[in-house]
Amino acid sequence: MTDSDRSAPALAVTAYGRPARFEVIERGVAAPGPGQAVLRIEAASLNPYDLTIASGANDPDGKRLPLVMALEGAGVVTAVGADAVDATGREVRVGDALFGSFGGAAAGLVTVPTAGLFRRPAEVDAGEAAGLLLVGTTAEHALETVVVREGDTVLVHGASGSVGSLAVQLAAQRGATVIATASVGHHERLRGSGAIPVIYGDGLVERVRELAPQGVTAAIDTVGTDEALETSVALLDDPERLVSIANFSGAVQEAGGRVIGSGPGADPGREIRAAARPRLVEARVAGAIHVPIARRFPLRAGADAYAFLADGHAGGKVIIEP
Repeated sequence: MTDSDRSAPALAVTAYGRPARFEVIERGVAAPGPGQAVLRIEAASLNPYDLTIASGANDPDGKRLPLVMALEGAGVVTAVGADAVDATGREVRVGDALFGSFGGAAAGLVTVPTAGLFRRPAEVDAGEAAGLLLVGTTAEHALETVVVREGDTVLVHGASGSVGSLAVQLAAQRGATVIATASVGHHERLRGSGAIPVIYGDGLVERVRELAPQGVTAAIDTVGTDEALETSVALLDDPERLVSIANFSGAVQEAGGRVIGSGPGADPGREIRAAARPRLVEARVAGAIHVPIARRFPLRAGADAYAFLADGHAGGKVIIEP
């Protein structure tokens, strides 16, 4: 019996809610058709949007239940269909290590289209590979939205998180000075990424002004708090150089800034994100960027992984390893 004609364990939401109910179920693994492959998953990555999916907001009638979770994964090809190629057009073969974005990644085996997947070299951790593209493309989209270039001074709110961390690294590589808000426990890591860390909370505006007497030219909000918005507006000369990935209340737009991502009124930036993917892969393979991993959970502890994600203070990617 091969991987393509048997069942495999998968983490599924079986009842929507906040919190949702999760169970490990046995799921059939379809034989790969043209342009598809079966991946033996080594790591699946969770994102905040997974919480929206698990709440049932996208499936009010519950017709998709049980729904296997996670939107990103990394694994090894165990079976391959005809004409399967990766994102670079290279033929996919059994034994290839691939990663990318696809639904239902929190499983032992997944049958997926291969055209959007990338090669994972052995020196790149499977968890980092699984967690790279969604946060990396979001960070790139934010930087492009506020046109971060050499000589800019960029304020990144929530810099210890997965998107914030990538935004810090990528902005520094563009030649910008980066001021990064985070709790003290993350300051050493942020300094290592090229940022000037600062504690958030009362007095943030004054602390940033001390660190950047020349002024702040752009601001990236990854947390969606009133503090992030009010601080950014107080420091920026040009409110159009404020972008948020988390504040969908309309307040950012009212202040003159922009909102990106999957929330209401946000710019999805599909072309920007698609163009960023191969650059991000190249940068990670070269060791120029790294994806912070907060914690790894086994598949059987998937409910705990989602509870940890929902707490909102992960400080990096949450990874499930089947």
